[in-house]
Amino acid sequence: MVNQTMTRPASAVILQTRDLTKRYGERLAVDGLTLSVPRGEVFGFLGPNGAGKTTTIRMCLGLIRPTSGSVEINGGDVAREGGRVLPRVGALIEQPALYPYLSGRDNLRVIGDAQGGVSEARIDKTLDQVALRERGGDRVKTYSLGMKQRLGVAMALLQDPDLLVLDEPTNGLDPAGMVEMRDLLRRLAVKGKTVFVSSHALDEVRQMCSRVAIINHGRLVTESSVAELTHGQGVFVVTLDHAPEALAAAQAQPWGVHARLNNDGQLITAAPDGESAALNLFLIQAGFTPRAIAPQEERLEDVFLRLTDAAPTQREETSVKGGAR
Repeated sequence: MVNQTMTRPASAVILQTRDLTKRYGERLAVDGLTLSVPRGEVFGFLGPNGAGKTTTIRMCLGLIRPTSGSVEINGGDVAREGGRVLPRVGALIEQPALYPYLSGRDNLRVIGDAQGGVSEARIDKTLDQVALRERGGDRVKTYSLGMKQRLGVAMALLQDPDLLVLDEPTNGLDPAGMVEMRDLLRRLAVKGKTVFVSSHALDEVRQMCSRVAIINHGRLVTESSVAELTHGQGVFVVTLDHAPEALAAAQAQPWGVHARLNNDGQLITAAPDGESAALNLFLIQAGFTPRAIAPQEERLEDVFLRLTDAAPTQREETSVKGGAR
């Protein structure tokens, strides 16, 4: 007899929130958040202090119940099927809780025992994943902060989850530690893990995430690829000879009044009709032949501040008032 049972294909979306809302009395921490996290990516979750990031993460992990709305992981509702779907999630919320006088390996054994047991082979593989195999026998008190953070990620990876949720994984790390964490998360995504990262380190987010969602006051502001967010707003970088003269020609046009030269002597300008081809034609006709024309990229930090309208003083006030993160 032929077995006609078919395995349902894995969804392209591993984490889905639908109209997710959390209210504390009269304060609305998360307001109708609908979010889709694609499988197999490093996905950034951004927002000012008080935006509702940590509240959202805790609802996704089943640690607090939403006031309304839902969370699905691997197609299963967390509220109704948490016992099935949540074991496929590994999480590191802020600093990992480590035993400093135990070795890295023994810390993983303790966590594994609490989760029902884990083999030495799995511990070895997990240490390999976070590049700590050689230091696995050393006491954690001898680890750098970056190594401790990677051991925390190892704890989250111990049960081989499909989804890894990390809240501020680069918090407090020096530049070398940030590079180590960035490379680790990229490797995990290449090997099929989905990594959901909440972070304030926007330059790191730009370098390691393929997509991001930005929230403010508990609401989704945008969900987009990093490339789309940082793509210049119709402004181009032009490499050419006689740049000062080309600048004067551009500034004489209505579309080029804000043209300027950057520190490398390149022309930074808008274009006729917003098109690079039209800009190229104009410059050639004006007697300047560009060697290269490329869209100017915005810094992710600038995009973030523009979309959230969050000046530094506003962010500090929000933190002091104790809003949900």
